Amino acid sequence: MPEALPKKFLRRTFVKTLLRRFIALAILAGFIYSLIAIVYATKTIYKVKKNYAVVLERFGGNREAIIQVGWHARLPFFTRIEQEVSLMNQRLFMGGQPEPMRIISKENVALWTSGVLTYRIRDLKTWAIENLDPMSLLQGDFDGIVKDILQAQEVDKLVSEREKIKENIFQALKSRPINEGGPTLESKYGINVVSFVLKETRFGDKLVEATEEKKRRELIAEAENYAADQEASRIRKLYFAYLESIQGLQKALGRPDGSTDIALMQFLTQQKWASAYEKNQGGQNTVVIQNTQGTPALTLPTMNGKPVDSGRNE
Repeated sequence: MPEALPKKFLRRTFVKTLLRRFIALAILAGFIYSLIAIVYATKTIYKVKKNYAVVLERFGGNREAIIQVGWHARLPFFTRIEQEVSLMNQRLFMGGQPEPMRIISKENVALWTSGVLTYRIRDLKTWAIENLDPMSLLQGDFDGIVKDILQAQEVDKLVSEREKIKENIFQALKSRPINEGGPTLESKYGINVVSFVLKETRFGDKLVEATEEKKRRELIAEAENYAADQEASRIRKLYFAYLESIQGLQKALGRPDGSTDIALMQFLTQQKWASAYEKNQGGQNTVVIQNTQGTPALTLPTMNGKPVDSGRNE
């Protein structure tokens, strides 16, 4: 019995010691993990990736661009990472979004257009240190130049001369001063304008409907004019055919002194009234007048077998 008690005591002591060491190790691991998490969260130790740069703001407001690839350390509370900048090609959309934006053309016509600028940062000091919030500033200047060029164009050229207008905008973004005597877009922001693409240029829905309606009316008017021209041509042909027939008849029957012209006209008049009689025989009385030189002799229907004198009043 006396030997069993020390063994139990030693076992309890060993277990307690093992537990204390385990707890101590757990606390130490938690402390190390918390320290690493704090360092990572505060970016006391940070990494500069390839084709990236870090702008570091030191105590007192001085800023410094770190471009060396690898791990770097900074003093907490005395320095802070202001921004991480990509040195690769970047995109910038008109209006800050890929969806088309509304502009007004030279003729005060509403259009929807979209475009994208591709640029690369070449001078990190100019981009990140000389400009506060450079992305917002670049967006405003970019939209202003593009809108100035697009809104100065006529509406038909914005559709038919897209390639030429796109090249004009590209040259303006590269070399035209933002203001008269001021810097260009590249020199102000330390960037290199790689390309500009005019993605879409289209009319508003109401203008499209109005244009289609105008085209429809023009087609209708053109068809009506064509029909009128055809009718006029037909009438002219009939007139000339009639005139040639009359002239041929005069030449065949007439005399050189023109003494048969009156008789011929009387005959044509008779034929006209005869044609009218043939077309309207039902319920009508048609009198054909052959002699137009004097008072025609009219013989009215008889009453009881005796002719009625037209100059007598009953």
